[in-house]
Amino acid sequence: MNYGFAKEFTQLKKELEKSKEVLIVAHSAPDGDTVGSSFALKEYLVSSLGKRATVTCPDFLPQYLKDFLGKENIEVPESINFEKFDLILGCDAVERGFEKVVVEKGQNQKIILLDHHTTLRMKKIKPDIVVSDERYSSVCEIIFDFFDFHRIETSRKISEYLLLGILGDTGIFQHANTTPKVMEIAANLMRKGASLSKIIRLVFKNKHLKTLKLWGRAMERAEINSKTGAIVSYVTKQDLEELQGDAEDISGVAEILNTVSGTKFSLVLSERGENKLKGSLRSEEYKNTDVSEIARLLRGGGHRLAGGFEIKGRLVKGKDGWKVE
Repeated sequence: MNYGFAKEFTQLKKELEKSKEVLIVAHSAPDGDTVGSSFALKEYLVSSLGKRATVTCPDFLPQYLKDFLGKENIEVPESINFEKFDLILGCDAVERGFEKVVVEKGQNQKIILLDHHTTLRMKKIKPDIVVSDERYSSVCEIIFDFFDFHRIETSRKISEYLLLGILGDTGIFQHANTTPKVMEIAANLMRKGASLSKIIRLVFKNKHLKTLKLWGRAMERAEINSKTGAIVSYVTKQDLEELQGDAEDISGVAEILNTVSGTKFSLVLSERGENKLKGSLRSEEYKNTDVSEIARLLRGGGHRLAGGFEIKGRLVKGKDGWKVE
């Protein structure tokens, strides 16, 4: 196999082996790839290298990921003493929240970023090692290559974490980033004991009624802009309160709207807290639309087929419908 990051993989292994205390940072609005890659690395650090490792995230986990992880724990950033870590790892979409968690780099700390998005823009922190290439389907695929490069045997547990991320970021092998290599990796992970049916059942087929109601409301509001080819919808703070939904329930709406024929991309706006709006963008390869460009215009990030952003504002209903103020 041709490894494009042989140098970085060698450096990464050396730093993992040198480390004593490792902090692994998952991104905001966590998904299967950031959680799967974070816990795959944690399991390797703890079980194989005998290190101490902690996973943190700026947002709460969706219920389906809590169900998947079981007793595994994620620490909230406010409870962490950052000075005790000699190595900090960022896993997936690191422009979405890494510097909210890690505000500065300590004198004796190393920072390593693993990503598969088009750009990595750190404003204040200069990483020591970066592995990022949008040709990868997921960070979990990068970590698989890292293990394979060093001929590290993966346990059933690690294999299941990696398969979780690959399934999530390929849309259960439906997105254009599902390459022959991805299918070979998935088969390899299943041979190691990862359960495809378990992940699909817990992650993709385990929806609560409140989630479906919230999705239904968002679907009713969806409109297609004939000029841009966008299909757009929104979820208000009142919707979440009335339907007893969570912000995590919104994650699937953009994916579903993106399947509507005749559209180039989907956009879902959702109110999060006071005077804060989050946007989720999705597209497909055949639609020839790079949603990361849209996200970057709004100081967000992502890759060509999936992006997100956060802006100040709220949804206000007027004579001509809803608008952002």
